Amino acid sequence: MTAAVGDSQAAALMAVLQLEERETDVFVGQTPRTSMQRIFGGQVAGQALMAAGLTVPAERPVHSLHSYFLRPGDPKEEIRYVVERIRDGRSFSTRRVLAYQWRKGEDVAIFALTADYHRAETPVAAHFLPMPVVPSPDDLPSLADVAGRHGSPAEGALEISRAVEQRLLEDPFERQIKELPHTETLLWMRVAGRLPDDGAVHAAALTFVSDLTLLSAGLARVGGWGDGTVGASLDHAVWFHAPVRADEWFLYETDSPAASGGLALCFGQIWAADGTHVATVAQQGLLRSPKD
Repeated sequence: MTAAVGDSQAAALMAVLQLEERETDVFVGQTPRTSMQRIFGGQVAGQALMAAGLTVPAERPVHSLHSYFLRPGDPKEEIRYVVERIRDGRSFSTRRVLAYQWRKGEDVAIFALTADYHRAETPVAAHFLPMPVVPSPDDLPSLADVAGRHGSPAEGALEISRAVEQRLLEDPFERQIKELPHTETLLWMRVAGRLPDDGAVHAAALTFVSDLTLLSAGLARVGGWGDGTVGASLDHAVWFHAPVRADEWFLYETDSPAASGGLALCFGQIWAADGTHVATVAQQGLLRSPKD
């Protein structure tokens, strides 16, 4: 795998995605040191997809992944990704990945992913969602620009997003109750720096980024994250419609069609800057008030 170009946050992200093959179909990933000292869900999903992709021919790109977060990760322990080669057919390859960590002398699974890969075919049908008309990322403030006006409450978002540039159409730290028909949130994102020209790397990086803001969609109709509100991703799915470069600007639209019983279902749509609809994302997450 080629390294990221230059000394950048892209290189830092590549260090996360660069796995060590410990034995056949067993890969090990590390967690970067941060002040928050937690494992971000997108990191595990991106690493698991990288592990699966390392066992699949390059001419079969990933077309979908479905995953479950089983236990919180321990940032002080390495993560072992065990790949099971479920299928290698004429057009499709399927991989299952279980991520393990040691806990009190026991080897436990913290994450499970199934990914499917497909050799491109001549399409019988081809259609996509049109990209919303929004300002260019060059005309919008960055996350750092907006966060600087809010002080410590925004530090966590900056820490998690340090490898990803964002251009905002709205202030995510101001409580604003959204109502139908406009409950969606849009922002521009890209990996900071330059990633190698490897489709598997860009798919893993996009998976990493897609988890950053998605669960927030579940709170848009109540004004966003309240004091002490906690959330956790329970599952995560991505369907890849077209190749994408995660180190170039893409538009991410998120929304939540349903929330009940402490759970929120959230969807995301991703477009490249040229308007190509490149991915659809879905996630269900747990949302709890500080009183629970």
